Amino acid sequence: MASQQVHSGRMSIRLACDTFVISQTCYRYHPKLSTDNALIADWLVRLTQNQRNWGFGLCFLYLRNVKGFTWNHKRVYRIYRELELNLRIKPHKRLIREKPVPLVVPEGINQTWSIDFMHDQLHDGRSIRLFNVIDDFNREALAIDIDFSMPAARVVRSLDQVIEWRGKPLKIRCDNVLNARTFSSDRQSHAVTAICS
Repeated sequence: MASQQVHSGRMSIRLACDTFVISQTCYRYHPKLSTDNALIADWLVRLTQNQRNWGFGLCFLYLRNVKGFTWNHKRVYRIYRELELNLRIKPHKRLIREKPVPLVVPEGINQTWSIDFMHDQLHDGRSIRLFNVIDDFNREALAIDIDFSMPAARVVRSLDQVIEWRGKPLKIRCDNVLNARTFSSDRQSHAVTAICS
């Protein structure tokens, strides 16, 4: 609109810019259309057809470092987007996890015990460990040992105390922290089956 008023001779450039609230620099600007855009587009199309797994970064590095072109990356990327050469982002493949064995409901006490460690922190920042032994039949907590560290000897001693008081179970269910070697090598006399999940 400002240029129409100036060309018709009704206003000066300064008055037209003040009226339409634009700067004189903006009024006098003429875009520099470059013939390199077609060349950039041609190179990008050729590169993406030959190298299908190349994205913008590899194409630009090839043009800059191998071919020696001095084009700005913003300019090359603008043309790259206009040509719609963006690589499709592949979704992550979901891992197929095996379904866990369903928990068997015990029919009486001392058939299956579950043992596990828990972790907590005191107000002063010190960590404590809790060792829990639970009977799966009636969800009774048979032992809860709390200490700042829980070595294997302490775990075995705690299990021995519960076995002396309650009798030994047929199976003990545990996670990967405890393994079957703990029960088979240390406690040969008790012969308890360990289920590690």
